Amino acid sequence: MQRRAFLKQAALGAASGSAVLAAPVVAQEAPNVAWRLASSFPNESPTLFAGAEDVARYVSEVTEGRFSIEIFPAGDLVQPGQVLEAVQHRIVDCGHTASTRYFDTDPALCFDAGVPFGLNTRQMNAWMSQGEGLALTRVLFDKYNILNFPCGYTGAQMGGWFRGEIKTVDDLRGLKVKAGGFARHVLARLGATPVDVPASETYSALEQGVVDAVAWIGPYDDERLALYKVARNYYFPGWWAGTLQLSLYVNQESYDELPKPYQSALALACGMATSNMIAKYDAGNPDALRRLVSHGAQLKAFPKPVLQACHEASLAAYKELSAKDPMFKKLYDSMVAFRDKQIPWFRLAEGSFDNLVATMSQPGA
Repeated sequence: MQRRAFLKQAALGAASGSAVLAAPVVAQEAPNVAWRLASSFPNESPTLFAGAEDVARYVSEVTEGRFSIEIFPAGDLVQPGQVLEAVQHRIVDCGHTASTRYFDTDPALCFDAGVPFGLNTRQMNAWMSQGEGLALTRVLFDKYNILNFPCGYTGAQMGGWFRGEIKTVDDLRGLKVKAGGFARHVLARLGATPVDVPASETYSALEQGVVDAVAWIGPYDDERLALYKVARNYYFPGWWAGTLQLSLYVNQESYDELPKPYQSALALACGMATSNMIAKYDAGNPDALRRLVSHGAQLKAFPKPVLQACHEASLAAYKELSAKDPMFKKLYDSMVAFRDKQIPWFRLAEGSFDNLVATMSQPGA
């Protein structure tokens, strides 16, 4: 109840310039608005799917039920890869998705999600909200008639489940890998064969050899797929994304028709959904990883020469795509400049503190 009151006051205050606007007056003037939201995620991916549920719940609470959002899981209204198009043409008012899905539509869209050897969660959040990230990606989305809002982070991802071991870069050649977005592009440059497989079919695909590896998310989500039973090699790190940012796509006309308080309620709801998702992954991943290991998952680091080859292939892809698309280059240059300022600070402060605590926590320290 206190949370609802705070969110409502904050949303109304942000829009009106006063946090003391009388609620009865607002209630008399506030219209009823009903939106439809298409999610790229199925109910079977509860943490990802919960981002949209959080947005709908908070928006409803703030507006006392006058602004409602009906959520359609992946495939119920539109297919997972069609959310951008559905929002663009106002088949739905908004959609919850990861922009990596639309790499083939426009490679620059990946900067709204996560790119190889890019930013971690904290850095991505800072680039979007305090750097140029959100402003630049909104210029990009403008041609799709979409207003994008950051709406969830997975944190750093694992490198995926492999039937065999990866000892050299040659072991990637000919490997059939389920991966998405920019990762597909880089892996293909290294000789792997990207394969599209729905999440619900990944277990059988690995078991039957339709794919040799599956890059999913991290322990908290991966555990549900039980892939450790058919591919025990669990590699790290997920070099293709230091985090995955999810986004709420909003049709520009739908947004423009909202009253200002509802627009603020939507932005606040996305912020709350983002915070919740980060917390769920940070709280859930450690225990899930322990359970996976107890079931037989074998943690393995990608060999440094393999990571070096992936890095070189990524740099070549960045250079090639930047030469073709000025907007891609602008986003890439901005992201790299921000990352290169952040890394020394994170190593000095965050990294040293984490290492200190880890060391002092050891028996006999």
